[in-house]
Formats: sequence, structure tokens, C-alpha cells
Amino acid sequence: MKSTIHPTDYRPVVFSDDVAGFAFLTQSTAQTNDTIKWEDGNEYPLVKVHISSASHPFFTGEERIIDTEGRVDRFKAKFAAAEARKEALASKAKKAAAKKASKAEQ
Repeated sequence: MKSTIHPTDYRPVVFSDDVAGFAFLTQSTAQTNDTIKWEDGNEYPLVKVHISSASHPFFTGEERIIDTEGRVDRFKAKFAAAEARKEALASKAKKAAAKKASKAEQ
């Protein structure tokens, strides 16, 4: 087995989900510049996460949208604009067909 493929900076790290108010101490190689004083009085590196088991719908059983960067709003706006374009094209095609039918009658 190769000895150089395993990480060497494995250490205790605190992961914190600020939305749910949940934090846990575990071993990790995650790099961070933040630190936190933990319940045992020691100071550990801190990694902030957006979703954890305390806030993820699969674990909580409730559906909750955590939109930190406006992704849902941008998607809804893009979808509404696409629907408006689709309706405008359908209306334009319907008007063109009616105009063509009226010319054919004359």
C-alpha cells in the first residue's frame, strides 16, 4: 500500500450549522482559518456548513427551504420568463394562422 496517499493533517474539527444552531466535534482534514472554543474548554478549528443533519429535510422530516444565495428566486423568475415567452410565441403563431386563413378566404 502507498504511504503517501493518506492525509497527514487529520485533527479534531468543529462543524457548525448556524441556521439550525447545531455543532459537532469530529475528526477531519478540512482546512479553515476560523476557530471556536468548544464545550470541553479547548479551542478547535471551525468549519461552517449550510446544511447538517439538524436542518436537512431527510433527517428532520419537514420540508424547509434554506436559500442562502437566492437560487430558488432566480429559478422561479427564469421559469416565469420562459412561460411568458412560450405564451407570447403561441399567441403570435395563432395570430399568424388567423391572418393566413383570412387571406385564403378572400
